[in-house]
Amino acid sequence: MSSVEAVWRIESARIIGALTRFAGGDLDLAEDVAQEALAEALVSWSRDGEPANPAGWLLATARRRAIDSFRRRAARDDKYALLARDESDDGDGHLWDPDRIDDDVLALMFVACHPVLSPEARVALTLRTVGGLSTEEIARAFLVPVPTIQARITRAKKTIAAARVPFQVPPAAERSERLGGVLSALYVIFTEGSTATAGDSLMRRDLAYEAIRLLRTLAALLPAEPEVAGLLALCELTAARFPARTGPDGEAILLEQQDRRRWDLSAIRRGLAALGRAAAAGRGLGPYGLQAAIAACHASAGSVAETDWERIVLLYEALGRVAPSPVVELNRAVAVAMASGPAEALAVVDDLVARNRLPGSHLLPSVRGELLRRLGRTAEARAELELAARLCANAKERAVLARKAAALA
Repeated sequence: MSSVEAVWRIESARIIGALTRFAGGDLDLAEDVAQEALAEALVSWSRDGEPANPAGWLLATARRRAIDSFRRRAARDDKYALLARDESDDGDGHLWDPDRIDDDVLALMFVACHPVLSPEARVALTLRTVGGLSTEEIARAFLVPVPTIQARITRAKKTIAAARVPFQVPPAAERSERLGGVLSALYVIFTEGSTATAGDSLMRRDLAYEAIRLLRTLAALLPAEPEVAGLLALCELTAARFPARTGPDGEAILLEQQDRRRWDLSAIRRGLAALGRAAAAGRGLGPYGLQAAIAACHASAGSVAETDWERIVLLYEALGRVAPSPVVELNRAVAVAMASGPAEALAVVDDLVARNRLPGSHLLPSVRGELLRRLGRTAEARAELELAARLCANAKERAVLARKAAALA
């Protein structure tokens, strides 16, 4: 990665946030002039060397491009006056008020995840404007054609402009409601990176680590929000297992077969610390905090057998009350199987089947097949695992399911 790309990946949210504020909330213009500055940096820095303040250089250059844009439009209105006020700035990087940087990044996150946008648009716009990823990187991460991502981002910007979404951190009364959309987008990004829904790789680590980076930023900006800390804890604790989740050829390694010595202890410590901050808020753990507490049970156990499955069952029951979903019920069934045996767990899974929950998903037949195998109902188990393999779009997961089915022949 070049120095320009490295600076952009680290500083893009601050730069676009500051530019959007300078442009009176015009996110489209802010990103356009930022991209122009980036293109100029690729030429200028290779010729003249990297400036002393790379982020300040990019912001100063982008800001001049914005001023030129308004000049071309001959729009000497309040927006132009705002941009031109400090036109004589020498580009040392003193173009933003240090006390406003955090507000700019936070406002950018809330704008990118505004309720007027669809969940898919929120994810794409967050990765583009806050994460600094290119449309090609986003498309590659989600196995979507580049034109689809481009259209999604363009439509999102137009929707924000049409809805006159202000570039600001929402008032306190609205913040909790809007924060849910921000966290939901980051959760989707991390989940897709942690276990890819399709493709030839089990994980997309770059995507997962990008979500963690954004969550660390959000946690620093909102230290008193327990669910921000809870989601950060969940992601850190989950990512701690990444080194042991795949073999030399990228094949999936199941939890019971993982070498726990390869788990990232630093990530576990960060995750437990974040979970502690979420619990210290004194409001009780929310959905993300409860999932993080489950991940902490795994992280603190020496093996599958030593895991506190009874506590995990209780945590899933609590999660099912605050955020009910068929996936939560299915995960609870897995924990029940470990704590009380497969027969009791199968009753939970069969109830999901009877109610036609998770139709078309490979998750339900994969769990049901494993429970049937443990109960000695081999033919039924094999049929379920074969069905799960057919439904699974991820090649590495599909291979695991196929091997399990074949072993029951």
